[in-house]
Amino acid sequence: MSTIPTFSTLGDGPTVLMLHGIGGGHLAFAPQLETLAEVGYRAVAWDMPGYGHSAPIEPYTFKGLAESCIRLIDALSSEREDTVVLVGHSMGGMVAQEVVARRPDKVRKLVLCGTSASFGRRPDGTGPAEAWSRRFIDERLAPLMAGRSMAEVATQLIPRMVGPGALPEGLRLAEHCMAGVPAATYRRALECLLTFDRRAALAQIRVPALLVAGEFDRVAAPAVMRAMADDIPQARYAEMPGIGHLMQLENPDAFDRLLLDFLREPVRPVRQGLH
Repeated sequence: MSTIPTFSTLGDGPTVLMLHGIGGGHLAFAPQLETLAEVGYRAVAWDMPGYGHSAPIEPYTFKGLAESCIRLIDALSSEREDTVVLVGHSMGGMVAQEVVARRPDKVRKLVLCGTSASFGRRPDGTGPAEAWSRRFIDERLAPLMAGRSMAEVATQLIPRMVGPGALPEGLRLAEHCMAGVPAATYRRALECLLTFDRRAALAQIRVPALLVAGEFDRVAAPAVMRAMADDIPQARYAEMPGIGHLMQLENPDAFDRLLLDFLREPVRPVRQGLH
């Protein structure tokens, strides 16, 4: 029997489901969990399969990750509304795109943060970059291959991922999250990244979308996020000054304001063009 991923939840109201990145876990959205609950939402942050207490999946693919997320949405929706707002950061943003491509009926609104529609692109979005993506993976795996622990990887990597405006408390939480990721899961998730390409599906996203970029994000550059927003019919682009890749932890107050403003906007039906 397929298992439901573990998650943390707080509050009561419309469901906002948050999907963390490759070095995260449910605590990567801890500030948002409290903020959303305080203003009348049911905030949910999952542990992706293989993270926290969530069982790993085999094979480790975006299809499998999306199916796990859909099972969780179904479980959360069993006694209330049957759609959720999906908030995805980095790899979690890719999972969110996979979910909305496969089951658009499950998603009411979409928030994509520090992510891309295809991993095999240069960080500035200018073209195919298989060599760049392979080098990125190899560089991330090198410390583990050299016998370093995930805690050591986090201490080395997290400071390079943030912008000059990052709160020290956010960095400490990011390092704590990454230190707790099982090394085997981290390896599988990195390899999984190489398979992701949902560029062709962007134009089919029919729900309101907010795309959030960090000014100093070197993983998913603002140009990438802006181009994605241009391809999604009901998308809006926002850029956080002074912030890098871990925007929801680097400046949670500013991130939460963007998120809440977007959540409060009414959902308007998409007008179909005349043919």
